[in-house]
Amino acid sequence: MTHFARRAALAAVVLAGLAGLTGAASAQTKTLDTVKQRGQLVCGVNVGLPGFGAADDKGVWSGLDVDYCKAIAAAVLGDAGKVRYVPTTTKERFTALQSGEIDVLNRNTTWTISRDSSLGLSFAGVNYYDGQGFMVKKAAGVKSGKELGGATICVQTGTTTELNLADFFRINNLQYKPLVFEKMDEALRAYQANRCDAFTTDASQLYAVRLLTSNPDEHIVLPDIISKEPLGPAVRQGDSQWFTIVRWVHFALLNAEELNVTQANVDEMLNSTHPDVKRLLGKEGDFGKGLGLDNDWAYRAVKQVGNYGEVFERNVGSGSRLKIDRGLNGLWTKGGLQYAPPIR
Repeated sequence: MTHFARRAALAAVVLAGLAGLTGAASAQTKTLDTVKQRGQLVCGVNVGLPGFGAADDKGVWSGLDVDYCKAIAAAVLGDAGKVRYVPTTTKERFTALQSGEIDVLNRNTTWTISRDSSLGLSFAGVNYYDGQGFMVKKAAGVKSGKELGGATICVQTGTTTELNLADFFRINNLQYKPLVFEKMDEALRAYQANRCDAFTTDASQLYAVRLLTSNPDEHIVLPDIISKEPLGPAVRQGDSQWFTIVRWVHFALLNAEELNVTQANVDEMLNSTHPDVKRLLGKEGDFGKGLGLDNDWAYRAVKQVGNYGEVFERNVGSGSRLKIDRGLNGLWTKGGLQYAPPIR
């Protein structure tokens, strides 16, 4: 091969590489472009879980996961109301995301290695640290999950819950009979009809479904936590820009709480001289550019939805019917696990 032929071949390789990079960049921005062109975020949520994702009798959606849909819409589209909610079952949720039916899955879904590697999904963070537990009837006198040897347990199939249940009884050398259902409401009805001795799912869901029973005071959530259940939003793999946007909306809500920036005072905080606040609210730096957004993207999310603490308290915390303690979901400055990288 001559010198000129080698140069021509090298140029062809470089041009092909540049074309590939252009194609990759185009693929990376696809979801953001689609959402902007549509003028609406399509968000996968639970079919109905109080505190996390449920619609009232007028079709108005609310919940911690729903607020994350709203925060993303506020950051990307400037309007938290520009969301179409798609209820998904445990069986349908991943297919809905993989197929492009939804833009993001905000549906109390556990981050695991298989889901993060084999299903073509990427988890953008943890918006609720949870763990699996048991609910039993008070009259049974059961105080611990380890007293459930030989019991029949109602459980939802196709979930990490089913696998954790098997592990728990195997580790403790106990026998049990699983009674499996595709939908949570079917499992709950079976539990209430005394077809099983206990109902198991994530502890957060137990507090929610307990409120759906005919007499919540007749049921207790046992203290046992038998698994790690980091729940958070998921997106399709291969779209790094969209992944980064969803992840940093979560981080922005956490940083806002840490900096005491609230829905009520965010306009006043625009005049803050604190450098971290200025960067968060887009008054200093150019931190929206890398996301493909305006610099006030985080301001819009906090203004229209609130910071993480506000989202937690009104949906599942002290201001809600569930009244769940912050616990692991407290900020790192207060002994919790919620921690966000800085905006700088």
